[in-house]
Amino acid sequence: MSDFQHWLPEVIRIAHLAGDAIMDVYRAEFSVIHKQDQTPLTQADLAAHEVIYSSLQALTPDLPQLSEESEPIAFNLRSKWQRYWLIDPLDGTREFIRRNGEFSVNIALVDQGRPVMGVVYGPAKALLYYGCTGQGAYKQVGTAEAEPIQARALDRNHVVVVGNRSHGSAKIQAFLSRVGGNLSTPTLISLGSSLKICLVAEGKADVYPRLGLTSEWDTAAAQCVLEEAGGRLTNHNGEAFTYNTKDSLLNPEFFAQGATPHNWSQYLE
Repeated sequence: MSDFQHWLPEVIRIAHLAGDAIMDVYRAEFSVIHKQDQTPLTQADLAAHEVIYSSLQALTPDLPQLSEESEPIAFNLRSKWQRYWLIDPLDGTREFIRRNGEFSVNIALVDQGRPVMGVVYGPAKALLYYGCTGQGAYKQVGTAEAEPIQARALDRNHVVVVGNRSHGSAKIQAFLSRVGGNLSTPTLISLGSSLKICLVAEGKADVYPRLGLTSEWDTAAAQCVLEEAGGRLTNHNGEAFTYNTKDSLLNPEFFAQGATPHNWSQYLE
């Protein structure tokens, strides 16, 4: 067992606590403000952040944390980090505001630029995904036993694409059209937050093309789950994401794909 793997049960518990804080706000009336980048922010984002930050601080006081709701940390400081927590306290705030349940808590442990532990918890659906390097990926629904998950092989005659509920675009429509012209007419599943990546991890979709901007905390936890399930999260050149390697925390466009290596970039304009 790696030196960090014994933290996983506590990190899962922390994700549940953050989910409880989110659901307390979800069930009540709440206000929405917008940050400088015009992304929405609610009391639930902040409440989940406080729960996660304080709990991880107690668990690993020597490890730094980078959260969507943290104060900005200069690259010349965080570039020295070898291991740190990368957190999105509430991924899918737009879905939270719409009250459709498609949001998640994302907690990743990043070691030397790679996510080595990932916990993704959808509190409205009581849906938990988690993975840890060398230990496989798992899904748990409610209080049922966690079960191992596996990304699926590509069936060229039945392609399933998962897309973003809040960020549909002409680029996605063009991508789907080209997939249909080369493989088979794809089935499209629309979903919010990093639950889309987890859908690929559990073998219910072949690919999630993200043809727009995300941030590093949006992907790290689910990337670990996907990789442990036998899938890959790659840029247009087929390279796996690494983290904390540049000043910007924005990701390039990516493909979260299943167990069969496939050049999904060929279907782009």
